[in-house]
Amino acid sequence: MRRLFGSVRAKATLGATVVVAIALVAAGTAVLLSLRSNLNGQAGTQAERSAREVAADLSGGASYDRLRLDDDQRPVQVVDAKGVLVAASEDLRRISGTGTLAVKPRPRQTAPAGSAGDAADDKSGDDHGGEDKGGDTSGDDEGGDGRGKDGRGRGGGEDDDYSSLEPGQIGAEVSFSEGSATLDGDTADYRFAAVEVSVKSKGALTVYAGAPLSAEQGAVRTALTVMLIGFPLLLAVVAAVTWRVTRRALRPVEGIRSEMAAITASEDLARRVPVPDTQDEVAGLARTTNETLAALETSVERQRRFVADASHELRSPIASLRTQLEVGAAHPELLDVTGAVEDTVRLQRLAADLLLLARLDAGERPSGTRFDLTALAREEVSRRPGVTVEGASAEVVGSRGQLVRLLGNLLDNARRHARSRVAVTLRTEGPWAVLEVADDGAGVPADDRERIFERFVRLDEARSRDDGGAGLGLAIARDVALRHGGTLTVGEARGGGALFTLRLPGPAA
Repeated sequence: MRRLFGSVRAKATLGATVVVAIALVAAGTAVLLSLRSNLNGQAGTQAERSAREVAADLSGGASYDRLRLDDDQRPVQVVDAKGVLVAASEDLRRISGTGTLAVKPRPRQTAPAGSAGDAADDKSGDDHGGEDKGGDTSGDDEGGDGRGKDGRGRGGGEDDDYSSLEPGQIGAEVSFSEGSATLDGDTADYRFAAVEVSVKSKGALTVYAGAPLSAEQGAVRTALTVMLIGFPLLLAVVAAVTWRVTRRALRPVEGIRSEMAAITASEDLARRVPVPDTQDEVAGLARTTNETLAALETSVERQRRFVADASHELRSPIASLRTQLEVGAAHPELLDVTGAVEDTVRLQRLAADLLLLARLDAGERPSGTRFDLTALAREEVSRRPGVTVEGASAEVVGSRGQLVRLLGNLLDNARRHARSRVAVTLRTEGPWAVLEVADDGAGVPADDRERIFERFVRLDEARSRDDGGAGLGLAIARDVALRHGGTLTVGEARGGGALFTLRLPGPAA
């Protein structure tokens, strides 16, 4: 399973399908509930209309046998204040959900009011209430207190709402309930409306009328069937479209991956990954990858040149030293000890420079030692005659040893090219410590002011190896300045010559 959904395409497709499925289920549920509610409301309106029509006939003085109870094949019941069924639809065979389960009215007898005949009528009603019994039976079915499903009182007590209706008046309130009925041999679910009416000659009555819920049930069933069929098809379409769109979107990524694999296999850093003709994140990834490859190619090429130049620079003093030693071994009287020492010193300095560059390239960070740059400059100047220094105190944080190498390289370079004078000036500019080294030599041409900081680069007048320069001094100086968060640039001094400006952040920077 993990392997199946391990790809980005599979995860995106699964995620989109799940989200759409949740949205469809939520929307479908809302639609079904809304549809059912609306259709139930329509059925309730129809039932209320039928109940009010019968109530209107009763309030107009119509007798029970003249009521319109069989119109539109809807079940109707008329119940008196005692919960006794007094009128019902002719074809009604069974009913539930109203105030009584009786389906046949009780036969009424002409006995004086308040006589024993009334009790006999009430008793006889128990024997003719239909197969579901009537009157009192409804009280047993609905809780034994003569209340219907709507919860309204039907017992005619002092708290009954009938007392608020005048004779011939129809109640404004209507209560609804749901149940079933068998009418003319057909059983169906209905929504019943109960309307109260007060009749002068008959007392308080309640009219129950039902409207079929078959339309609501059919519509909900049809909508549910459509959803059960349509939703899986729609989810399949969403999954297929997401799979294809994701495949199309990730195609450039596959191109980048394959090209990177080819570059790794061939070790040809000059190659670049394809950049799609879009402005999306994949195109940004491709451009960034190409920039990384370009930086890597530059770094590798720089290392290659460094190794080649270093081997070339090392070969000369080693060859010279070997030659002198071989001559000395064969002819001791011809041994040039001074030249051998000079070549050894030169070789030692070159090896030290190469090791320092290697450490800088490896990302060696300077230590956080705080010291006075002016005092350091005075110490270095004291070892070199003909160099002057002036300026106020300027504190910096970094590696004292690396900054000693930087300042020494600048001073040696200035003395090598100066005619008579080298001046060191220090000052502070805000959070920066500024050190300037100026000489009165020929200066540096504008076109070469950046090139002189490259490794193993020597201008024409400095190409002689006899001066001890390998073209690494200024390169080391700039690398040290950059590692300390500073800058090293070269310009033209006021009286001519070269002006090297070093800027280092102070302790507060």
